[in-house]
Amino acid sequence: MGDIKPIDIMNQTDIRLSVNVRSFKYPDGTLASSGVAINVRRGEFIGLLGANGSGKTTLLKIMDGLLKDYDGYVLLDGTDIKKLSPRDIYKKVGFVFQNPDNQLFAPTVYEDVAFGPLNMGFSEKETDTRIHCALKDVEMEKFAGKPIQNLSFGEKKRICIAGLLAMGHEILLLDEPTSGLDPMGEYKMMSLLAKLNKEKNVTIAMATHSVDLLPIFLDRLYILSNGQIVREGIPENIFTAPEDMDNIKLRMPQVAEFIYRLKHEDKIPFEKIPLTIGDARREILKTFRKHMNEGEAN
Repeated sequence: MGDIKPIDIMNQTDIRLSVNVRSFKYPDGTLASSGVAINVRRGEFIGLLGANGSGKTTLLKIMDGLLKDYDGYVLLDGTDIKKLSPRDIYKKVGFVFQNPDNQLFAPTVYEDVAFGPLNMGFSEKETDTRIHCALKDVEMEKFAGKPIQNLSFGEKKRICIAGLLAMGHEILLLDEPTSGLDPMGEYKMMSLLAKLNKEKNVTIAMATHSVDLLPIFLDRLYILSNGQIVREGIPENIFTAPEDMDNIKLRMPQVAEFIYRLKHEDKIPFEKIPLTIGDARREILKTFRKHMNEGEAN
């Protein structure tokens, strides 16, 4: 990936985060990120996809200002994040950890979501309004008085998001938001994030190693391997062949791999490799109808 010039970013008001990390090493000398360049635009929903140890979480923490000892820069709305105070960063950007138990600490849902707004100086009345709006946004408005310990894992993740929304965060960085959830829970979480993105204009960047739901919801994908971006683009251009995914310890979406095998091993002449069940159905019907029409013509 080439360097992104700061002078270009300053003239593009739709870019919320501009990341250019030439290298980052942990204290033990491990090179965790190198040659990474990403622009996150206003209202985008992007994914950082990679196997465990690929550098996804490290990159998110750099984007959030949690890690600063790197060679390069991160611009938040055009300003170098290293020059901003934590308070200035957290007015705009919120980080959701993979394990919600590392983020929740208050006895009840209401108290936990209230912590951020109160510490930002909002009045009790304004805080109460923000809490109810945030809980409604994550479909947890009936859980305000519930003890944190009585929530399910997925419900805890939603409360983490509500806590950030209550502070007015416009950019959410999420580390594996679907991990630990069953298939229906994964779908509900992705649907919730998509709703926040589309209806509330929340800019979202999430790290994940799950591939099946990404084509349905995300605008752009970055694939990481060994701390580097090896592919980027819209999902349709990312997942091209199982062999390519194997090289970076990932797999294609199951629907895409199924159609790929039919095309290349069974010689069924599909024009493209669909990534979702709906697209696969349309592609199969189109291929069969074309085959039938050609048969009738002969």
